[in-house]
Amino acid sequence: MTRFTRPLLPLLSRQLLLAAVVALPLAASAAAAHTDFDTVGERAHALAAQAYAPTPSNTPNVLRQLSYDQMRDIRFKPERAAWRTEQLPFELMFFHLGKYQTEPVRLHEITANGDLPFKFDPSDFTYGANNLKPQSWGDIGHAGFRVHYPLNNPAYKDELVVFQGASYFRALSTGLHYGLSARGLAVDTAGGGAEEFPRFTDFWMERPVAGATTLTVFALLDSPRVTGAYKFEIKPGSTTTMAVQARLYLRDTGNPIRTLGIAPLTSMFTFGENQPSRDDFRPEVHDSDGLMVASGEGEWLWRPLQNPTRPLVTSFTTRSPKGFGLMQRDRRFSSYEDSEASYERRPSAWVTPLGDWGAGRVELVQLPTPDETHDNIVAYWVPATLPPAGQPMDISWRVDWQGDAQQHPPAAWVAQTRIGRSFATLGKNEQQIIVDFNGPTLPKEAEVRAVASADGNARIAEQTVYRVEATGAWRLALRVKTLNPAKPVELRAYLTSGPDTVSETWTYVLPPL
Repeated sequence: MTRFTRPLLPLLSRQLLLAAVVALPLAASAAAAHTDFDTVGERAHALAAQAYAPTPSNTPNVLRQLSYDQMRDIRFKPERAAWRTEQLPFELMFFHLGKYQTEPVRLHEITANGDLPFKFDPSDFTYGANNLKPQSWGDIGHAGFRVHYPLNNPAYKDELVVFQGASYFRALSTGLHYGLSARGLAVDTAGGGAEEFPRFTDFWMERPVAGATTLTVFALLDSPRVTGAYKFEIKPGSTTTMAVQARLYLRDTGNPIRTLGIAPLTSMFTFGENQPSRDDFRPEVHDSDGLMVASGEGEWLWRPLQNPTRPLVTSFTTRSPKGFGLMQRDRRFSSYEDSEASYERRPSAWVTPLGDWGAGRVELVQLPTPDETHDNIVAYWVPATLPPAGQPMDISWRVDWQGDAQQHPPAAWVAQTRIGRSFATLGKNEQQIIVDFNGPTLPKEAEVRAVASADGNARIAEQTVYRVEATGAWRLALRVKTLNPAKPVELRAYLTSGPDTVSETWTYVLPPL
């Protein structure tokens, strides 16, 4: 739930408390009491009252100068995993600093006897063919960590969750491969100047008990204009769920945040059925193929993703949203034909607000990318109002990392979007769009109609709806004429049967011709 709360302490008492929190070193403060969400929140509050200072880094130059392959040659020893000797259900392994990751994160374990640091130990790693002398570095810290759990086989602990880089994290469910990522926070991804990347500087992991099925992680976030406390409750399974609780504080910098992105998701779309490649044998290459939104007004929307020629930012304004996500709906190998990347096994990520998020918008940022090595898709929630600097903003959500069992709207959903002519030729500035709808709410025999509309830069010259006997889908064929080819066109369409709406709303942006 989003809410702005004011501290009840008198001003002088609050200042004394903040001074005390700031004065205590991290390790000493953590050892004095068990860390919980509120204590991390106090740290975030204290940081927000100070000018931003980047995390000091002692990463040796020899590590900064490693090549990509040399960095890959540094590996954590599985037998050194935290909690392995205790035979606990979860294990932790750590990432080494170097190359792209040179800012350390501080890692701590919450135990019954207090908080203990996970210090850097070179004997935890193998260095392969690298000629390095790690014993001389001291405690340089870690670049992040990953969690292991017997996700697919009770005899083997698979990777479950990774926290590494800025505030990025990603997770797996049973039978899936890594794909899209989530973030703790997005700042001015669109609408401001240069994007700001908040980062998790500290993590505290609760030592699990024997037989535990949930792992709890706390994190401290810092950035030039915002700080935050986070709690992650991670429950692995056929759908791995992460309940996220956040408390944010804005800094008074004189440079206000234009776009505060809550529950951000980051993915990749290079090409797909709606935007095929001319020279790649693979039909589709993407980690996600669409943005789905469940608005507070009860409408379900689907926007197929694109790889635009220039940055494209669109949004859906609503109040009290029910959810949004970057989805990988197409689960067939034949859609990708990539036996190594296995895009059909990439997860979808569905965000469910916990509590009332109030007014705001779901924003989608799509960037041009030359290939699949670059993430170019971001989606997040932007609240309509932000708290004053120094006042807490509490907000919670759940991320479901889904495979074949996916979130779908209660009505029919879009199965595919295709653009192009068939046998018939098209007129000047005309395009044909094919949209297939599937789902149990679609009748087989009753009449189905389409309600389609275009913005002021286009008119729908023709529309037909018919059932495809080979698949059982209902197909909408649109012929759209663009009025000003230098400008984009926004389209919407959904299906009805009698008085009932029987599908989600398909919404699409045609780029300038």
